[in-house]
Amino acid sequence: MAAQIELGDIAVEVVFKDIKNIHLAVYPPDGKVRIAAPARMSLDTLRVFAVSKLPWIRQRQRKLREQERETPRELLDRESHYLWGRRYLLKVVEEDAAPEVLLKPSTLMLRVRPGTSEEKRQEILASWYRQQVKEAAAGLIPKWEGILGVRVGRVFVQRMKTRWGGCNPDRRTIRLNTELAKKPRACLEYIVVHELVHLLERNHTERFIALMDRFLPQWREVRRELNAAPLGHETWHY
Repeated sequence: MAAQIELGDIAVEVVFKDIKNIHLAVYPPDGKVRIAAPARMSLDTLRVFAVSKLPWIRQRQRKLREQERETPRELLDRESHYLWGRRYLLKVVEEDAAPEVLLKPSTLMLRVRPGTSEEKRQEILASWYRQQVKEAAAGLIPKWEGILGVRVGRVFVQRMKTRWGGCNPDRRTIRLNTELAKKPRACLEYIVVHELVHLLERNHTERFIALMDRFLPQWREVRRELNAAPLGHETWHY
């Protein structure tokens, strides 16, 4: 069952589910607000909850609307693509051979079979970027596990629409955005450290900040650089 709460100029969609706790989310690209609530909870209770979260909702909406995104990539010759912060010009080569991506001094070569669709070309390149992050993270994570004295259960590398990384302290898993392969390597290391520190401190508390200052003193400068970088272009579906 679904309902809606009006809070001035903000419409909050309410979805009732068989859950125990309230979950509030603000979705990109335009800041759509949705609450998932326990089935028996009243709308009046949820309205009070939503009102208490209005400052956070407005802050999150503003951040999403201001977030810069790349223009769509069409995978054409001499189109600009990036790896670890360096610009390469794309060269598409059609050959009757297994598809692959090859890195040249100033060129990113995408080799595909004749007639390969744009969607498939995008998949091939995305898979290559994912592999770049996996390989780089495979070196960084053991290094920082040793420094921080933590142990990661599992690492996921995936396309993330609004975040550079994530951590589930209970499952001891971290997630890394495939798009990090396009940014300077220091950005990936910052995200790895950030997520691993969450295994020591779940929230962004003063202790979390103190740990970041201790182990990666330059993290604020790297964060500014990363947050100024655009996320990948996305098509949104609700």
